[in-house]
Amino acid sequence: MLDAIRWDTDLIRRYDLAGPRYTSYPTAVQFNSQVGTFDLFHALRDSRKAQRPLSLYVHVPFCANICYYCACNKVITKDRGRAQPYLQRLEQEIQLIACHLEPTQKVEQLHFGGGTPTFLSHDELRQLMAHLRKHFNLLDDDSGDYGIEIDPREADWSTMGLLRELGFNRVSIGLQDLDPAVQRAVNRLQSLEETRAVIDAARTLQFRSINIDLIYGLPKQTPENFARTVEEVISLQPDRLSVFNYAHLPERFMPQRRINSHELPSPAQKLEMLQRTIEQLTAAGYRYIGMDHFALPDDELAIAQEEQTLQRNFQGYTTHGHCDLIGLGVSAISQIGDLYCQNNSDLNQYQNTLAAAQLATSRGLVCNADDRLRRAVIQQLICNFSLEFAEIEQAFNIDFQGYFGALWPQLQGMANDGLISLERERIEVLPAGRLLVRSVCMVFDAYLEQQNRQRFSRVI
Repeated sequence: MLDAIRWDTDLIRRYDLAGPRYTSYPTAVQFNSQVGTFDLFHALRDSRKAQRPLSLYVHVPFCANICYYCACNKVITKDRGRAQPYLQRLEQEIQLIACHLEPTQKVEQLHFGGGTPTFLSHDELRQLMAHLRKHFNLLDDDSGDYGIEIDPREADWSTMGLLRELGFNRVSIGLQDLDPAVQRAVNRLQSLEETRAVIDAARTLQFRSINIDLIYGLPKQTPENFARTVEEVISLQPDRLSVFNYAHLPERFMPQRRINSHELPSPAQKLEMLQRTIEQLTAAGYRYIGMDHFALPDDELAIAQEEQTLQRNFQGYTTHGHCDLIGLGVSAISQIGDLYCQNNSDLNQYQNTLAAAQLATSRGLVCNADDRLRRAVIQQLICNFSLEFAEIEQAFNIDFQGYFGALWPQLQGMANDGLISLERERIEVLPAGRLLVRSVCMVFDAYLEQQNRQRFSRVI
């Protein structure tokens, strides 16, 4: 079993830098417009030939209400009719993609994100799932990981029953904070009772896994009131928890301009919130998976990390990193072999392109040999907190210390600070360094010096 994480305030202050979350390497910042539909078709052909299993991500961008902290690609509207033309184009995209794949390629993982997927009516959800089943090989024995993001204000027992009937067996519930003053400050009024009702329904209907999202660093939060939220959430006993650091970037995300920056907690208060949260969750039996994620010891993520089979992709930590990930919908990202590609992020352009019978691929990247090598290194560190040089040397036919010789002074500095253990054969991220694993990964990022760090959130 992995050692518990150790809190070291001095180490955190020195290494709490702005940097990528490494849901991919290279990151989406490196995507460019030279990659288009031809590259996507080529990658799909390779996937078909190799008969690789699939992971599907479906983006539903609509929300009825705006949450001021949100940095997602979304469309705020009370007009439920706007979903129909979008679904028409989404179904067209599904059909265009599927015809380049084999019907025998199994969809091991499916995730609906947004926005608010349950913005769609029951009939629209049925229609969309029927279309997916028609064109992709969705499993019907409940063995796949089929998840959906839920806003408890947009779901009730009948909604949960429908989702279970349609094949979903995992739910991720946005909660963020239970304090009414915080909720008013971010325009997301959501009671504990609403949230509990959705969780009770999920348990009764035998959903396999429940995840709850929390955010620390929101306006009007204090270490004391956030600790009360965490206690209430622990009483709900979710299988997984995501505890995100709020990144206030109003110059990039317009809704955040409605947040009063004077009401944001100080950096010292944010650190105290995180420290208390870790103590509370650890005492309740949750394991720190990494990068804001916690899970109960019998959860698949915790078991995969124990067995060193955990992986990371655009859907976060996953046990399905071996699948080709196909993103469907506006702004959705695909990772197929060595290709990353993203759909147009503008709703009208996405719909208009598909109306012309063209896929909406707008940018991307094809990994080169160095990208693949560094991706493997970062994946091992961020998932397993350790890296065996021999495995990398064998897979990529290199001498590790020779290839990364220029990085050795930085790694040695981290070792001297107690962040990592640096040996002849391996690197291990020590308990005091696990909260800062992004900082360790950043050493191996060949693109980081060229990038504007303000595009990224801080590590803590």
